[in-house]
Amino acid sequence: MTQRLKLFYGLLGAVIGLCIGTFLKNFSTMETLTPLEIINLTAEETPSNSQRTLVFVGVMTSKDFLESRAKAVYNTWGKLVPGRIAFFSSEGSSGDDLPVVALNGVDDRYPPQKKSFMMLHYMYEHFIDKFEWFLRADDDVFIKPDKLEKFLRRVDSTKAQFIGQAGRGNNEEFGLLSLEFDENFCMGGPGIIMSRQTLKRVAPHIPTCLKNLYSTHEDVEIGRCVQKFAGIPCTWNYEMQSIFHHNSSGNRAFSGNLKKKEVHSAITLHPIKRSPLMHRMYAYYLGLTAQELRQQSLYLHRDIAQMISLLQIPKTHKMLARGVPLFPDNDRDSFNFIDDHDILGNFPNLNRYMPDDLSDLKEWDFLAKSIYSASHLNPKRKMESSLREGLDDVIREIMENINTYSRQRGRVIEYRELLYGYSRVNSMHGHDLILDLLLVYKKYRGKKMTVPVRKHLYVQRSFTETRIREITNNDELPNKGLVQSNLAFNRFTDKMKSLFNDGFNDFYTAGKPRESNSNTFDDKIIFILPLSGRYEIFLRFLKNFEDVALRTNENAELLISLFINSTDHRISSVFQIIDHLNKKYQRHAVRTIKLYGEFSRGVAIDKAIQSSHIKDEDIIFLIDVDILFQTLTLKRIRQNTIRNQQIYLPIVFSEYNPELVNSHVGNIPYTTSSSSSLPSESRSFLSDYNKMSMNYEYYVNSSTLINNESGYFREFGYGIASIYKCDIMNSKINGFVTDIKGWGLEDVKFLEKILTASHQLQNQLLLSIADGVEINQNASSSNNLDVFRSPDPSLVHIYHPIVCDKNLEKNQYKMCLGTKSNTLGNFRLLKEKYFLKRDFMQLVNKVKEVVVN
Repeated sequence: MTQRLKLFYGLLGAVIGLCIGTFLKNFSTMETLTPLEIINLTAEETPSNSQRTLVFVGVMTSKDFLESRAKAVYNTWGKLVPGRIAFFSSEGSSGDDLPVVALNGVDDRYPPQKKSFMMLHYMYEHFIDKFEWFLRADDDVFIKPDKLEKFLRRVDSTKAQFIGQAGRGNNEEFGLLSLEFDENFCMGGPGIIMSRQTLKRVAPHIPTCLKNLYSTHEDVEIGRCVQKFAGIPCTWNYEMQSIFHHNSSGNRAFSGNLKKKEVHSAITLHPIKRSPLMHRMYAYYLGLTAQELRQQSLYLHRDIAQMISLLQIPKTHKMLARGVPLFPDNDRDSFNFIDDHDILGNFPNLNRYMPDDLSDLKEWDFLAKSIYSASHLNPKRKMESSLREGLDDVIREIMENINTYSRQRGRVIEYRELLYGYSRVNSMHGHDLILDLLLVYKKYRGKKMTVPVRKHLYVQRSFTETRIREITNNDELPNKGLVQSNLAFNRFTDKMKSLFNDGFNDFYTAGKPRESNSNTFDDKIIFILPLSGRYEIFLRFLKNFEDVALRTNENAELLISLFINSTDHRISSVFQIIDHLNKKYQRHAVRTIKLYGEFSRGVAIDKAIQSSHIKDEDIIFLIDVDILFQTLTLKRIRQNTIRNQQIYLPIVFSEYNPELVNSHVGNIPYTTSSSSSLPSESRSFLSDYNKMSMNYEYYVNSSTLINNESGYFREFGYGIASIYKCDIMNSKINGFVTDIKGWGLEDVKFLEKILTASHQLQNQLLLSIADGVEINQNASSSNNLDVFRSPDPSLVHIYHPIVCDKNLEKNQYKMCLGTKSNTLGNFRLLKEKYFLKRDFMQLVNKVKEVVVN
């Protein structure tokens, strides 16, 4: 008996253990949340009492994409839908922080016909009375929630509606989908929308539809089922192709430029296969939304201004009625301040800025193939990419407005080209444009015609208040404090507006170094100086380097690429003074590389860069012998040059011709020999060098001399540059430009080389992401260099006469002449000098008489 009991209890324990094991095994897959809890919907919420029940979005996904595509959808547009969203996957699926519905009896096999139909059936069973609309979407579609809401609220949801981009299959599938001549289907990729009435009619017959499949395409079968049991086809409207947009580029869709008509106008965009591209599209969408909000704020300010005028409320009166303020708070530093209404409330008007005198007059730039500007250093120049991009944005928006009602009117107007235009910018009000466009008018209803037309447009792009958001340690500040911080910078904004209007008169105060970065602030700086002749100027530069770098024991060295002329007896003296400095400071602070042949700045720099005197972790600073610098220059080099991230191209202050300008930056006390040339062999080179002293205290404290009268910031010069050796020697840049001989252009080619490498890398990164290629983040970041430019008043180019060799290449010679003319003096000074000469005016009058007669 005892033996039987033991056997019985053993069997009972095994059965109990098996049951417990089975329960625990399936515990994780048991549905612990109700359908309403999954989507965070209460039982009381219905379309009649809630604004968050307009549409239910069902996203069809799989276990493999829950952590990638599905999460990207939920973290971008998914949380903004005017309703609820859920992700439908196979049986046993689950996702952290995602509203996932695991469909019983459904797997992830493709084509997902059963999954698609069962998702619709699940919507019908649990949510049919909770929402007005039901949207079936893939996990690679981007939906604009605000546009979706506007669209759906204009359509009657009480009627049977089946909305999407209508399709009948491609050429290869024609006749193979078993569609009748009047049947179609809504393409599943860009999304399918059903009204509640449609889903009510179709859902009870889903088992029948699943048993009678005529193709492998689930969207075709859904369309067939809707046609049969709801009695409606997919919308035939032609506009649905742009509203529900499908890009046929496959995985690389939307990996390029996003500033396109379809991206701006569509409600849904398909396909976006990779999570980074989904986040990129979302960021671009948020930017467009911010622009729209700013435009709406302008409209509100103008409406308020108009009502103030109609109610005859004095502008100085800030009360709408007793105890009722017109605005929440008029204190600019207050949290409730809503921008400067006196400026933002102005209606568009090309004359809303009235200058007090002639000097305040804002000049227009003429736009054609090039830009013609009276106030720019380069009067005729190519159109900058930023302006071109801005014009494209304006023209695209204008054409969208022109064609708003094109379908109702049976015509469409297409843009061809910009014939000419005028442009000016006022920092207080905005950007004014006068454009003459060539358009093509196409009428396709009634009497068809196609004719070219010209459209003359007056456009004003108003500025809103500057917004500044500060992020510290990757953590955003609290919202209220963040806004208060933004408003506290209003005074700074006012100063910047004044700066843009007044030019660089006091810009030296704004040329402050940026805040610290991740660099080590004692990284060695190697000055690279290409040199051929000009030894008296070299003495001045060498003295400058000694006072700034050597006497202060800075971690800096000078590497001279010296072109040797065997007939020049002064070469030996140069090496004597270099040896003297190295012995004096007991280190090899100044080195030389001997070069022979025709002078080439590019070759000189490239030889120095590739020499063993510079290590990969050293900062290279390319400089010219005519430049004077300060201790502050070294600090700015280290702060603004970031390894593997950024190069620094300071904008140097260049002196005007001192014979025309009274205030001369170069009037810094020098003690030199009586002879202006270098000493002969009988005189000591070293003794003359020791007499070269400079009062740098005077130079540093004479910042008032950095103004529009004494010189200009040479914004078109890129030859003074700071970059790490490891960055300039990476595979994309691979050293300096060496194919330029003679004067100029090597700096422009170098900048183009960097920008081209960066642009190609960014494009390659997007394509690699789209293609699913694994990216080496370290390699990609080291090749992607940003260019940082800023006026630097601590770098001064001392004036010297420029002689342009007529044997130079055409572009080099043209650039040389341009630089030569720029250094004569500013426009106002030259005008005064020439127009005050009576004989010059007489010559002008004679020319006019000849032209008239």
